[in-house]
Amino acid sequence: MKKKFFESNKLQIILHLLAWAILLLLPLYSVKRLQIGKDFIWLYYINIIINGGIFYTNYFFIIPKFFFNGKKYLYYISITILFFFFYFVSDRANQVVFKYYVPDGRRREAPPPKHYDRDMSGPPRPNSFPMRPPFREMHLFNYGSTALFLIFFSLGLRVMERHSRIEKLQKELEREKLNSELALLKNQISPHFFFNTLNNIYSLISINSEDSQKAVLKLSKMMRYLLYETEHGNTRLSDEIEFMTNYIDLMKLRMSDKVRLSVHFPGEYENLNIPPLLFIPFIENAFKHGISFRDNSFIEITIRCSGGNIFFRCANSLSGKSNGTDTNSSGIGLGNVSKRLELLFPGKHELKINKMHNTYEVLLNILLK
Repeated sequence: MKKKFFESNKLQIILHLLAWAILLLLPLYSVKRLQIGKDFIWLYYINIIINGGIFYTNYFFIIPKFFFNGKKYLYYISITILFFFFYFVSDRANQVVFKYYVPDGRRREAPPPKHYDRDMSGPPRPNSFPMRPPFREMHLFNYGSTALFLIFFSLGLRVMERHSRIEKLQKELEREKLNSELALLKNQISPHFFFNTLNNIYSLISINSEDSQKAVLKLSKMMRYLLYETEHGNTRLSDEIEFMTNYIDLMKLRMSDKVRLSVHFPGEYENLNIPPLLFIPFIENAFKHGISFRDNSFIEITIRCSGGNIFFRCANSLSGKSNGTDTNSSGIGLGNVSKRLELLFPGKHELKINKMHNTYEVLLNILLK
């Protein structure tokens, strides 16, 4: 648990240690260059400890215990107690270091500066020495402004860190959800597709044994890709294109002559790494809604690659009462594909879905580099 805490907060710990190193070493520079007295050095370190106590007490204890648990009134009471407690500590430290105050609280008269020169022939004139400014009022003002700044700064910093952790957790949960949906997609491409493909292969065996053997080989390659090649996060674009090609070839087995199929995959391209099964939901959706056994229909699939940029287009005719998209039965659904793209390529992709009278078109542009 401790190891996990330090690993997750390593940058914050380094920044805190760096800030403390600067604060603690600063007086050494001041003493050497500005020749500041020891009283100032002692008071400086005392104030550093007091300010650190205010900041870290609020940061580590009061905010998590009260503010984040919705006990705002207890938080404000605790902050008030913290404020006055450290004020009395600071005030007492000033009295001990500078001895500006006698026990009954009356301010001592400051001694004359060493360079003060007066006429030694006559008695000293009353009020002839310069007086110190009202020290207690100055101390209260300086302490109050610094303490309030530290309280609000630690509160703002802790709230921002908590918001960042919650946002990171939400993204991790969404990624886990998408990973489970990807596993579901691998198991659903598609049960009816494999069932129909096996039936078609069975029919081919008695007609054309050579084509049936090729179909079985393509199906086995698809199964191998789904079971093994997609387990490592990303996959090569060449493997993904081969998977889509095998899928399309098997879908051709149940296509009639009334379907016009146009597929354009790049012959030569930069072999990029991409998330697996990124385009297949759109292709599956096209075959599901773009094929008509009575009327002429079409499916057009295109992929282009250039300079780390991938352009994908899939268009199909709308057959019968089909609206061209099925958010539930098309693998993980086109709506979830859009969410997946948002997490995988934030600000680096553009997805457009155009639905016309008798055509459904998907345009996807991804910037990988």
